[in-house]
Formats: sequence, C-alpha cells, structure tokens
Amino acid sequence: MRHSRSVHVQRSRNETLPQAGGADLLPSLSSLLWLPQALLIAMAVGAMASGHFDALPYQAMGVLALGALRAWLDALGARLSFQAARAALTDLRAAALARLLASSPLDRDRQESGAAASIIAEQAEAVVPYLARFRPIRCKATILPLVIVAVVFPLSWAAALALLISLPVIPLFMALIGWRAEATSRAQMVELGQMNAFLLERLRGLATIRGLGATARTTAAIHTHAETLREKTMAVLRIAFMTSAVLELFSALGVAMVAVYVGFHLLGDLNFGAWGGQLSLTQGMFILLLAPHFFEPMRELSAVWHDRANGEAALAALQIQIAGAGTQLPSAPPAPASPTAPAVHLDQVSFRHSGADKPVLQALSLKIAAGEHVAIMAPSGGVAIMAPSGGGKSTLLALIAGLVPPDQGAIYIAGQTPAQMRQHMAWIGQDPHIFAGTLAQNISLGRDLPPGAAAQAMADAQMQRVAALHGSGPIGEGGYGLSGGEVLRLSLARAMARPADHPAMLLLADEPTAHLDPTTAAEVTHSLLRAAKGKTLITATHDPVLAAKMDRIIQLDPIGMEDAA
Repeated sequence: MRHSRSVHVQRSRNETLPQAGGADLLPSLSSLLWLPQALLIAMAVGAMASGHFDALPYQAMGVLALGALRAWLDALGARLSFQAARAALTDLRAAALARLLASSPLDRDRQESGAAASIIAEQAEAVVPYLARFRPIRCKATILPLVIVAVVFPLSWAAALALLISLPVIPLFMALIGWRAEATSRAQMVELGQMNAFLLERLRGLATIRGLGATARTTAAIHTHAETLREKTMAVLRIAFMTSAVLELFSALGVAMVAVYVGFHLLGDLNFGAWGGQLSLTQGMFILLLAPHFFEPMRELSAVWHDRANGEAALAALQIQIAGAGTQLPSAPPAPASPTAPAVHLDQVSFRHSGADKPVLQALSLKIAAGEHVAIMAPSGGVAIMAPSGGGKSTLLALIAGLVPPDQGAIYIAGQTPAQMRQHMAWIGQDPHIFAGTLAQNISLGRDLPPGAAAQAMADAQMQRVAALHGSGPIGEGGYGLSGGEVLRLSLARAMARPADHPAMLLLADEPTAHLDPTTAAEVTHSLLRAAKGKTLITATHDPVLAAKMDRIIQLDPIGMEDAA
C-alpha cells in the first residue's frame, strides 16, 4: 500500500541532537577559574593598600597560571564543541538525504529539488553555530551566575540581592524577544528556500524562457523574491540588535547597583548589607571584580541568540525533511548477484496517481520470461503504432524498477521484490540528466567500476566519435554540447558500465528512440540490442521499428493488457 502523504515529525528535537557533554561544560569550568583569579587580584590590591608587597609576585604568578589554564580550556572547549556539532550535522544531513533517496521520484508531492538542496546544503549550516556556540554558553549562563551569588552572599547579602534582582529580568525580556526572533528566522529561511527553488527551476528552463521572450517577467519575479528575502532578513537583524540593547541596559544597571553599594559602604555611608559589619577593601574589590563577570554569560548569550533562532529554525526544517512526505519506497537487503537474466511477474497490479480520478493500471497481470525482449505499447484505435502518451507505459516500467510502489498487487523479479533487485537493474530514461563533468564521470556517477569499464561502455554504445571529440574535457550541465542521440547513447553507456559485483541483468528502457531521426534511432536501437544480449529487456516505446525487433509486443491500456505477438 502507498505510504501516507501527510508530514509527521516523528522525532523530537532532543532525540535528534547529542546530549550536553564535556565539551559544553568546558566553557563553564573556564569561567569559574575567574573566581580564584579575582580573589588573587583583590588580595594583591588589599595588600598593596596596606603596604605589604611580599606575596605580590606569587599572586601575579597565580593569576598568570590561571589565565593560561582558562585560555587552554576555552580553546579545547571550542574545538570539541565544533567537532561534535559538525558530527551531529553530518548525521542529520545523512538522515535527510536517506529520506530523499527513499522517496519516489515520480511522487507529485515530492519536495522541489531547489528547496531540498537549500535546506540540506545551505540552511543546515545554521545548526553548527547553534550547537557549537549557543549550547555551551547557555550551560555557562545557567551555572556561573548561581556560583557567583553563592560566593558573594557570605560576604554581603545586599550585593547578592542586587545581583539577584537584576538577573531574572534579563532572561524574561530575552525570552519574549526570542519567541519573535525564532518565528522571524523561520519565515526568513522558508523564503530563502522558496527563492532558491524558484531560481533553480528558472535556470533549468532558461533556454525556454528566452525562446518565449519571458526574460523580463522572470527577472521581475526574481527581484520580487529578493526584495521579500531582504525584508525578512532585516527583520531578523532588527530583533538581534534589540536583544543586545535590552541585555546591555539591564546588565549595566545591575553592575551599577553593586558598584554604588560597595563604594558607599567602603566610604562608611552605608552600614548594612555585610555579615561582618564592614567590608574590607579586599572583600569589596573581590565583589566588584565578580559583578561584571556575573553578567558576562548573559552578554555572550545575547551575542549568540541570533544563532539560536537560526539554528532552531534550520533544525525544524531538517526534521520535517527527515520525517518526509509523500510516497516512500520500501527498502530491503539486496539479492545476491546472479549471472542469469531474471524473469518478471506482475500479479494483479493496480496503480493510481495521487489526486487522479481514474487508475493508470488496474488488476494487471503479466509474465515476462527470463532473457526475453519485450516492447510495451499502448494501443491507439486498436493499432499498436505511435501509441499515445498517458497509456501507462512509463508507469509500468517505474513499477517494475521499484521507483514507485503499487497500490495493490505484487511484483516479482526472479522471485524477489524490486527493492531487492534494484542493484541488478539498469534504467534508460527518455530524458536522462547529464551533469557538468567529463564523459567518464557521467558514466561512472561515482560508482566503483572496474578499470576501463567506462571506456568499454562508450565503445559498446558507439560513442567513439563523441569520445574523440570531447576527450577528457567537461560537458555542460544538461548535456550542453551533445545532441539528443549522443545523450541517449551516453545514458546507454551508463547502463552498460556496472560494478563487477552488481551486473545488470534486467534492462528497462523508456522511449529510447523518441524524438530521434531514423538514422540515429537505428544506431541507438542497435546499441540497445547489443547491450541487452543475454539479458531481460523491457522497453516502453511507440516506435514500430524498435518494437518489431523485440521478441514480443504487449499492447497496454489503462485497465489491462493483451499480447500482440
């Protein structure tokens, strides 16, 4: 049965991210070392005010040693946090790509390639600053203020109270601003993805746009998208600046309250707030040194608050990508390699496109013998020539290839499911995509081919002239520089070049001679039959010349099939 097309976020944010560990705690530990540093500085100031300088060198050495240790801990924490964040993002991207690979390429609800690429490649990068910077600083902002209050309170309850009064106001206002920042960042990332998808689709159809004289309208649409993105980006930046202003205001007020109290207390104008009755210079200096450090994590938190908003918005987009929408292809362990051609059996297979009123195929049963060459044609007025599009030929090939699951029925290839046999198939589409790169790279597609396999495949596909012309030079995106016949022969060479442990014994060709002149179609037909020797070949075609060279012709209609020969 077809999987649900509704989007369900199946894992919570905490389940997809690593838990806080030592890397997140190192910045907090480094900040806590400021307390003994501040104590040594305060003791030195107090001793110098009393005219005692004997311990000053040792106190200076202690401050220097603690400073060096803090710098080392900061560097170590930053490095470990970045490595953990990068590893977490790699796992998230792998899960999102696996979900995309598991989705049917024929699904009408499939996400636009430009939007998916923007989420996985561009927007996902915002997760790294969120994990590497925001989480350690959030941990630091939770620990350090409480420790400082606990240290200050035994010396002066009034100074500790001043710090406690100013502390809750900052997170409250930052949370209020943060809610708006996250929503604004999410809207900005959605707009960025839409713009990337729009731009990618227009670049793909640039020749058509120019041919129809629609360049001015397309330019205006891109300008509109860019202006909308600019406005949303500026809204995010305004909120980021507002967050910093709110934090600086309240932190300055907090430090000022402590400084005023300590100053007037040391002058004797305020005789309350100290447990011992009167603070010493050392104690007052120690409190003054700790007061700015009390608000330091909040300042750092404000600086990375924008990272949090962007990171959580990017993380939400990745989670939706991982949860997936639309038709998901079944997965199964690959069947062991077999040197023999497989038989294909369809048992009561039915399929309907999403939102369609009528099924494309209904209760279709079909048997194709091992090694048989079959042409699938859709009859037009009872004559199996020039079969119209929409007759279900390409859909039937996609079902056999496992590129879309049937609504009902089952498909067996050599007794296995299409998912198990996918590595032993070769697909030749009617509009193959050619990547920017060399001929060899377009044939191998990153697969581990035996030495010389790409060159042999080009020779078998009769691409000697193309190989001599282009050599190791690059080919343009979309096959720029190649004719239609050369693109199809390149697609055929891809199908013929296989890894040694995964030979393709089932060839599926979708309209291999469509839109070709008779001479080129004859060359492609010859190459296809040569590649299919000893293999099972199923081709969807409306070419009577190609169909006549098959062992059998199957006339297909939306509700069944019948043999023509």
